[in-house]
Amino acid sequence: MRLHSSSASARCCNLFCSSHKANARESEWKFQVPVKHKDLEFLIKRFAPPLTAVLLAVSPICNPPESLGQTLDIQRGATVFNRACIGCHDTGGNIIQPGATLFPSDLQRNGVDTEEEIYRVTYFGKGRMPGFGEKCTPRGQCTFGPRLQDEEIKLLSEFVKLQADQGWPNVSTD
Repeated sequence: MRLHSSSASARCCNLFCSSHKANARESEWKFQVPVKHKDLEFLIKRFAPPLTAVLLAVSPICNPPESLGQTLDIQRGATVFNRACIGCHDTGGNIIQPGATLFPSDLQRNGVDTEEEIYRVTYFGKGRMPGFGEKCTPRGQCTFGPRLQDEEIKLLSEFVKLQADQGWPNVSTD
């Protein structure tokens, strides 16, 4: 869209539309759309404050981005969660024991509201939840599936705590 002045009181816009004709000169049409000075002034007054607010809200000055390392750790934690935990704890819930969800109220009530406690329960298990640590004992309390490495459990506990604090908005590894 290109603006040019056609008179002192009005402005016109040239809109170029193309058709699928073979001749390029026939495929270009001009439409004159008058835009009055008062209309333009009204639009600026109407939309400038909300647009400014949006630009400030999404500005890196107000919301500094996480470091690349933190972003990668979150993604790795989400991948481990999707591989080992999502079967029982989809979107932070618990299909085996409804009172033991991964939401802050249940985590706090069950004494598992810190990353360290989430790590401990994930490593050794608790109640009906099996432990996933490489050196988990006793054998009956541990998963019969593949075990997680210490670093994976650390990433997982950080991810679960972050998601719980945010109300489990999204678990995605894309």
